[in-house]
Amino acid sequence: MVIYEAHVKGLTMLNPDIPEHERGSFAAVGHPSTIDYLKDLGVSSLELLPTQHFLSEPALSERGLVNYWGYNTIGFFAPHAGYSSSGTRGQQITEFKKMVKSLHAAGLEVIMDVVYNHTAEGDRTGPTVGFRGLDGAYYGNTGSGGYVDVTGCGNTVDVSEPQVLRLVMDSLRYWVEEMHVDGFRFDLAPALTRNGPHVDLNGPFLAAVHQDPVLREVKLIAEPWDATGEGYLVGRFPPLWCEWNDRFRDTVRDFWRGRAGGVRELASRFSGSRDLYAVEGRLPLASVNFVTAHDGYTLRDLVTYDEKRNHANGEHNRDGTDDNRSWSCGVDGETDDGAVNALRHRQAANMLSTLLLSTGVPMLTAGDERGRTQAGNNNAFCQDNETSWMSWRLDPEWRHLYDLSRTLLRLRSEHRALNQPRASAGHQDVTWLQPSGHEMTEAAWHDPQTTTLGVFLTGDPIGVDAWGDGCRDTSFLLWWHAGAHPVDVLLPASRADHYLEVVRTDAVLTGEKLEPGGTVSLLDRTFAMFAAVSG
Repeated sequence: MVIYEAHVKGLTMLNPDIPEHERGSFAAVGHPSTIDYLKDLGVSSLELLPTQHFLSEPALSERGLVNYWGYNTIGFFAPHAGYSSSGTRGQQITEFKKMVKSLHAAGLEVIMDVVYNHTAEGDRTGPTVGFRGLDGAYYGNTGSGGYVDVTGCGNTVDVSEPQVLRLVMDSLRYWVEEMHVDGFRFDLAPALTRNGPHVDLNGPFLAAVHQDPVLREVKLIAEPWDATGEGYLVGRFPPLWCEWNDRFRDTVRDFWRGRAGGVRELASRFSGSRDLYAVEGRLPLASVNFVTAHDGYTLRDLVTYDEKRNHANGEHNRDGTDDNRSWSCGVDGETDDGAVNALRHRQAANMLSTLLLSTGVPMLTAGDERGRTQAGNNNAFCQDNETSWMSWRLDPEWRHLYDLSRTLLRLRSEHRALNQPRASAGHQDVTWLQPSGHEMTEAAWHDPQTTTLGVFLTGDPIGVDAWGDGCRDTSFLLWWHAGAHPVDVLLPASRADHYLEVVRTDAVLTGEKLEPGGTVSLLDRTFAMFAAVSG
């Protein structure tokens, strides 16, 4: 599974191959041009930002803005009317079904980002447009005249209340049985696990999902935190669930900006975060790995801006996180400095390579593979314009990211050595290396000054096939170097007849055979990957 997180309108609004009247709609997502692009890129699953009907908050409307992302649901059973290409009442239902059918015909899954933790009615001062007018019990009550708020949105839906739980479960089954989606990503999922005021992983919502004959068969992805400390549940959701892994995001960002304090954490995240997920029957595939998402910087902005630039949101640049873990490579903002831009291109490629080769489920944010920028805005939830829309004009300076993504996703699908759910029993399929070619020592693992790490991924053998024979595959040697100076790394002599360059973020591939036992010089802040060829 390789997830591509996208917005219905943002993905398609600027695509010149789609008829203008269809752009920004469900029909546009199901258009052959969109589908061909996703297939050619190599992703398996399209995760769409909220597609249930949503509204804009009054405060946004007063500023002349809209809720673009859609995390403000008011209709749990209705596709968003604004994503209909015709504007005809009810047409969005037909278009949604056709979109799903077209994506399925191309072998692509559809994952819905769903928001059941709060609704568009806000706190007690917000508009009464649905649930509040029916029964205030839909929202947790503090007992002091206000609603429980663990999401920062003013009202937390009380899923522990039986009729509310039934509503949410009926809604989920509707999208599976009637609209044929393949799974869900639950926004601020811990809010749904609360039994009364407290998180309860044995509570009504998770118990209901796990026993439901429809929902237990689809893909379930949790955003495993809410706006409270108690709601931070990374690594704690039960089997059947996958989770967004923010530990992966933070580690990869910190390593490549030189703030990781060693390489131990990177090794753990790359190999599937077993410290988080190798318990209670869960596999490393429970980890949805990501470096960026809709919320925050794009990949290009992550290497371009030290400080957020959210002034267009109308909140005096106070909104959006200040903990970006970004590094502008020496100049904050866009620049004509060739050396700075070369480093930025390398750093973006380094993080993209780490993401797409790590054990787990990689999630690629739409446009990152094309160098999409939001000009430093890290909270573009209200920017329904070219700030957020993906440009379909491929910038030549960032094309290398597109080519790199296609290459790595193809390799990931073709080679079991790069796509393992678990380590092979009784076989050392992963060997961690120092630049000298020797295996990592305890001292090296714990040295905060270590900035270079190698790993040899053995492809001979990996598991067994249906007949009990050993599965053989190409072996690969990977090197991460986050140091500020070049380094020489060894190509192990006993593991291959020769090596071939597969990825070099610091150089153009030559195609030459490299001799075992030799060394390769890597520039500062470089990722490199070699195929170990035998015979």
